[in-house]
Amino acid sequence: MVEKRFYMACLDLAGREVLVVGAGTVALEKIRGLLDVDASVTVVAPDVSQPVEQLARSGRVALIRGRYRTSDLDGRFLVVAATSVTAVNTRVFADAEARGLLCNVVDVPDLCSFILPAVHRQGPIAVAISTGGASPALAQRLRDEVAALVGPRHAALAVELRTLRPWAKERYPTYEERRDFFQALVAERLA
Repeated sequence: MVEKRFYMACLDLAGREVLVVGAGTVALEKIRGLLDVDASVTVVAPDVSQPVEQLARSGRVALIRGRYRTSDLDGRFLVVAATSVTAVNTRVFADAEARGLLCNVVDVPDLCSFILPAVHRQGPIAVAISTGGASPALAQRLRDEVAALVGPRHAALAVELRTLRPWAKERYPTYEERRDFFQALVAERLA
């Protein structure tokens, strides 16, 4: 069997419409991650857990009470299916594929056009660990080990380097010169 490989990318979801199908514990984890990056989240589910209900009451998510319908995908950028009903998850994936939408069916890598890595955030730094869907538990363990290495000093350096980018672009006309400058600066600051 050929190992499926995923193209790693960081998505800017700020203000983008995301649909989460399901409103239980697993869906809540995905909803919180989406809210953390300022996505505009709509949840559709016939049964809604108390924490998701609270997010809806606070206005942080839009809530559609009821069963998933294909039209729920209208205007969405991506979709996450997090129900315990295989037939629903399969339908969500098929509908998303037909529309060319990015889709993640939680814990079913074969029904995903993207997967979600385990993420550690420290300021502007985000370190993502993926096992290609093979083992979320292993990805979480590795994330925790990496988190011990990436701390506040790295975040402060990232902020400093971001502020230097416009100056470096003016001073160093080529990509290679800028790369060399920043690599030397990072080596010096983290020595």
